[in-house]
Amino acid sequence: MRRVMFATLMLGIALPALADNPGYDRPGYGFTPVVLGAGNITFEQGLPDWSRNRQDGITSSQYSADSLLRIGIGGPLELQLASSPWNSLRQSGAGSTFSSQGHGDTVLGLKLALPSSNQAFSWGLLGSVEFTDGAKAFRGARRQYLLGSQFNLLASERNSLGLYLQDVRSGGADSTLVAVSDNYALSKTLTLYAETARLHAPDQGSGTLAGAGLAWMITPRVQLDAGFDHRLGGAAPQWQANLGASVYFGR
Repeated sequence: MRRVMFATLMLGIALPALADNPGYDRPGYGFTPVVLGAGNITFEQGLPDWSRNRQDGITSSQYSADSLLRIGIGGPLELQLASSPWNSLRQSGAGSTFSSQGHGDTVLGLKLALPSSNQAFSWGLLGSVEFTDGAKAFRGARRQYLLGSQFNLLASERNSLGLYLQDVRSGGADSTLVAVSDNYALSKTLTLYAETARLHAPDQGSGTLAGAGLAWMITPRVQLDAGFDHRLGGAAPQWQANLGASVYFGR
């Protein structure tokens, strides 16, 4: 996996920097409400991402090499294929230890960029279905259907604000997420972001978290990202951290 990612990253660096890159869905909650042009491709990869939680005396740590393939299909639409080909889970507590490795579920999605008469405002919708084809420790109990909406406002030349709303339906129950973000361009290639989110799951209740991170465009085609989130209260992951790379294969 690391060799494949290194080769992909080097290919992205080597490609001529002539493309109009619309941006990436990594990092943080939500997505960019802009779609790829027809035939253009973006590959976004966690290197990996990590989360830690403690509940009922059990501490869980998970590493996930989340992969996202985005394909422009023309007009305001973009096709997405996602999975986590490698996951590692370790749980300890109550006198026992459990560990497992394996691949996660496959997700098929479609993004729609909605029209806007204001150049400072952009918005879009993302719908997806997650299939239960992952390894036993990493698959969902039931098929999941996601509907997300992203709203971005360019407040100034350097500062943009984002609002992300998400509903995931599975087994007749809905889990929701509301996240707000503030993005500030430190330079033409380096962006600092801060975010906070409220999560609700019918079987766990509600919780909040907040975090920050950086996105670095090392070339017009390649972005590296790093960041973290920490639980503020309630039912939310205690810690989340992201480290990733994204490559744009456009014309």
